[in-house]
Amino acid sequence: MLTVSALCLAMAVYYEARSESRDAQMAVAEVILNRVNSPKFPNTICEVVKQDKGPKAYDCQFSFYCDGKPERMLEAEAWYTAQVISLDAMEDRNTLGLTSMWYHAQECDPEWNKKLKFDDKIGAHLFYSEPSK
Repeated sequence: MLTVSALCLAMAVYYEARSESRDAQMAVAEVILNRVNSPKFPNTICEVVKQDKGPKAYDCQFSFYCDGKPERMLEAEAWYTAQVISLDAMEDRNTLGLTSMWYHAQECDPEWNKKLKFDDKIGAHLFYSEPSK
């Protein structure tokens, strides 16, 4: 049985990257855990996943959480994989060692990425960290 934290992380991995490779799914999990460890973000996995970033109902950090659709993990194999990846990430097993704290799908070009350092492309996502000062 998953803890609440593992459930929040698994849901984020499932909804943000379930069709991606294991590495791409792990990268999403690592971004969330990197945020938990940063003073710039909330202190728990669930708070990071549910973090709001603006005044509109649909502008939260992780789009699946505020898209107005119910969270239903209908793809059993993908849901199982997301759970395993989440547990591995939380236990620091088989991780990629990313320092990234942001990502977006490659087909997007958000304004916020211009201020960040590009780290890597993994699957269909581009990953970023803070630039060196």
